Amino acid sequence: MKAIILLGAPGAGKGTIAEGLKAVSALIHVSTGDMLREAVKKGSPLGVQADGYMKRGELVPDDLIIRLVETRLAGGGREAAYLFDGFPRTMEQARLLDDCLSRLGGQVDKVFLLDAPRDLLIARLAGRRLCRKCGTNYHVVNIPPRREGICDACGGELYQRPDDGEATVLNRLEVYVRQTEALISYYEKKGVLLRVDSSRPRQQVVAEVLRMAGALAGA
Repeated sequence: MKAIILLGAPGAGKGTIAEGLKAVSALIHVSTGDMLREAVKKGSPLGVQADGYMKRGELVPDDLIIRLVETRLAGGGREAAYLFDGFPRTMEQARLLDDCLSRLGGQVDKVFLLDAPRDLLIARLAGRRLCRKCGTNYHVVNIPPRREGICDACGGELYQRPDDGEATVLNRLEVYVRQTEALISYYEKKGVLLRVDSSRPRQQVVAEVLRMAGALAGA
């Protein structure tokens, strides 16, 4: 069992690149956010615990998230290759993920750090729009809808998330730097960190990640 991790600041394109990789490789995408929502919806024991924290406005503890991750990975078999998008975010999460993979006979194989200039990150985030009904992502410049403010997929209203406002974006970038500086160093010392210029078109970034991931991605 192997794992690939996509790291990068808000706006670096982690979700976009993950979707591109899923479409053209054998990598199994693992989204901790999706797993939390699914567990809560199903009312599983872990989901009930997570829902309690979320309803109180508290962060779901790392150990609970890792238990969800381990349950997910255990179902894939020893030959599976997993893609983590934006997780881990902290050193504690990185250590817990290492322990989880070790128990399952796996390891982190490659960590791709998606790099983009700060002004581009701000422009990407400030221009992002989401559909209130189906959650489809748009961008006022890069992925505009056919009709302004209206979702192409379902006709729902498009809106800007509060945390995509410019002032909030600047704070998110500062938090990212503080949180991930040690994490980047951690993976560099392990010899698994690879830097990728994510300011380029998605197809180019996906192709480069696939090339560097090699056989692991089924490429």
